[in-house]
This record gives sequence, structure tokens and C-alpha cells, in this order.
Amino acid sequence: MSIRIVQLGVTPRLPDEGARLGTVRRPPRGIRKEDYARLGYYDSWLPLLAPSAELMARGKAAEDDRQWAAFAKAYRKEMGESAPSQLLDALAALSHSANLSVGCYCDDPQRCHRSLLTQLLEERGAALRGD
Repeated sequence: MSIRIVQLGVTPRLPDEGARLGTVRRPPRGIRKEDYARLGYYDSWLPLLAPSAELMARGKAAEDDRQWAAFAKAYRKEMGESAPSQLLDALAALSHSANLSVGCYCDDPQRCHRSLLTQLLEERGAALRGD
């Protein structure tokens, strides 16, 4: 059992993937809600694990490693708040008894909060799938 990190709407679903969780601030545009899962976006929406709108803008605007590091530090601070932290703990625990996927829309996983989510889940002892 494990968590797989994916690009929503792009990464193909695996037969044993389990629930796909969207850690995005907004639902996909131009897609009907009933089609989210069928089109590979997500089964359940968890905006609590997305950066705040203000922070997301900073992350998208990061042009160098220093700016990205500042974004990463601020995102970790947001995820350290009670509700997101508890949700991360729950996902890490579930990863040992169920398959899950988490993701967002970004093209570059290295300049995306999903790379930071991976680290946060690892730090909590989550079982991660690297395919």
C-alpha cells in the first residue's frame, strides 16, 4: 500500500491506484464536476493541502532558487498549521493500509508544491510509490 504523487489530468491512472486526491486551490476549469474522476483529475478534492492563493502566486512567480526556497518555507509553515498537519498525518497513516494518489496540475514537479508534499509525507513516515 502506498501514496503515488501525480500530475492531475495527465498522469494515467493505474489499476491499483486507489483514490486520487486533488491538492489544488481550484477545480479544473471547463470540466463538469461529474467528469473529474473519469478524466483523471481527482476523486476527492483537498484544497486544504494546496498553497493559499497568495502563496500560490509567489510560487508561480519564483524565478530562481532563492525565491523557490522562500516559497517552500512559507508552504511548509502553512502545512504546519493544525488542520493541514492533521490531514497529512492521516494520509501518511492511510498509506500503510490503502493505495492513494495525490497531485496537482503543475507541469514541472520540481517547481510545484507536490514535490514539497512528497517531502512532508516522507517526514511523517508515509509509504510512497515511485513509479
